[in-house]
Amino acid sequence: MRALVVDHSDAGPIRFADVDEPVPSAGEALVEIRHIGLNFGELNYVHQWPAGGVHGHDAAGVVVRAASDGSGPPAGTRVAVGMAPHAWAERVAVGPASLGTVPEGVDLADAAALGIAGVTPFRVLRKRSLLARNVLVTGASGGVGHFAVQLAALAGARVTALVGSPERAAGLRELGADNVLTDLAGTGDRFDLVLDTVGGPLVAQAWSSLAEGGTLYLVGYSSGQDTTFPSGALFGFGEPRSIATYGDMTPTGGELTDLLGLMAAGRLLAPVGLRGDWQGVGDAVQALFARKVHGKVVLDVA
Repeated sequence: MRALVVDHSDAGPIRFADVDEPVPSAGEALVEIRHIGLNFGELNYVHQWPAGGVHGHDAAGVVVRAASDGSGPPAGTRVAVGMAPHAWAERVAVGPASLGTVPEGVDLADAAALGIAGVTPFRVLRKRSLLARNVLVTGASGGVGHFAVQLAALAGARVTALVGSPERAAGLRELGADNVLTDLAGTGDRFDLVLDTVGGPLVAQAWSSLAEGGTLYLVGYSSGQDTTFPSGALFGFGEPRSIATYGDMTPTGGELTDLLGLMAAGRLLAPVGLRGDWQGVGDAVQALFARKVHGKVVLDVA
């Protein structure tokens, strides 16, 4: 079967290859993949994975063989695959803990946009009550950012979306952002929770805008830049503020099911900014790296 594998050469970060068919364990279902969801992180930091291995974590498809131990969904079930290894292939073996059942009315391509981009902000924003709280989402025009804005608004927060340019602000107010900014300089707002996907100097800027008792969650570092705090910036009086890292790769089935339920109810939209055939994955990767995609890239598996 065909799959997208890690390529460490200059032609990378991924390429098509013929690979062996997966052999599910007793606790794994065999899923025929219909759509894959590309994420900036797993493409930009591809050196962290071995060359030649099937890449990718997020996808959606149909169970063609249920787990032999009786766990998980039966054959014929439409499923979303989230944060599972080796997902960018025609068929994958997946444990039930990494699967979410796709309800009627939810397109499989939209379900493929979930995974890392949907579950990451969902887990962070669930950590505290956000009702009438000020929430800042940086890198809001990306996949994680689009989901974060919607979920924070659903939780009752006053949402500020930060983007890199006015062109990348399109559609964010419609998703629930109360304010859309291109620069934190001069803002008088203080945020109870910051969800940062960018890293670099922006972290120090966001820290200076954090309210007493607030938390800054680091969920990405797309800028690739270092963060330097001015002298004394980390000292302060009042209720303690905190910075929290995020690297949670535990199974996502429960969160996927919750998110898919929100989609089915019309309360959560899939931020698909680019849709195409996986034969054109090279062009899709270039568009993602060039910041030409607002939201997620979803590719159809022929």
